[in-house]
Amino acid sequence: MDAALCQLPASIRAGHGVADEFTPSRQVIARADNAGCTFEFLAACRARKVNFSVTARANARLQSALYAVAGREDLWQPSLAQDGAPRRGTSVCEVTDFLTLRKMPSGTRCIVRREPLHPGAQRSLFPSDEFRYWGFYTDCEGDPVDLDVVMRAHAHVEDHIQRLKESGLTRFPFMKFEANANWLMTVAMAGDVVRWFQLLCLEGRWRDARPKALRWEIFHAPGRIVRSARRVVVRLLDGWPTARQLLSAYQQIALLT
Repeated sequence: MDAALCQLPASIRAGHGVADEFTPSRQVIARADNAGCTFEFLAACRARKVNFSVTARANARLQSALYAVAGREDLWQPSLAQDGAPRRGTSVCEVTDFLTLRKMPSGTRCIVRREPLHPGAQRSLFPSDEFRYWGFYTDCEGDPVDLDVVMRAHAHVEDHIQRLKESGLTRFPFMKFEANANWLMTVAMAGDVVRWFQLLCLEGRWRDARPKALRWEIFHAPGRIVRSARRVVVRLLDGWPTARQLLSAYQQIALLT
């Protein structure tokens, strides 16, 4: 937590130190999966005047609360997507009043989202043949639906981790720590270069495509670059499916350079 706070600009970090006695001017929220759902971590957030939103772990008290609200449709509100559009079949409910949170920091709330079961759904907080239940603890103020939208916004982090795994993060090929550290840094730098290339030079679905797809249809495209009469000519295999995207990317690179 302290290392993360040190990376923030001084104007935002001010007031979030353990020894800082003045009220910070900017709100900082720490979001984490259930690994952050510990009394020690939440107490550390409170000591640094940092709000938290952490994924809830399944336990008997939470299951009892979910049992009390499962059939109370008047307590559930329609869930929203990141763009504000309603999410079909998904709803949100605050179950704080049905829980005992004595060991949590004061003001802690528990918010639960339920969504229709689908193939490959992860473990649910509550056994159900109709819905998958997922919840989180937070000390932030606001409407439960809005807080659920904020909590879900961290999902793109998992996408970036998966991109790195497809770029070499899953293996350390050397016997020495220093060599593997250099390998890891190279993977991280390459991942950043590829991501910026996608955002600046590609369009449509290719802006968010995984590295594996990029390798087969963009980076490994058969072709030649010919320089003649002060011109750069890109020659691609006839009928290559991503020829238009490749030519557009070269045009963007030319504009940038």
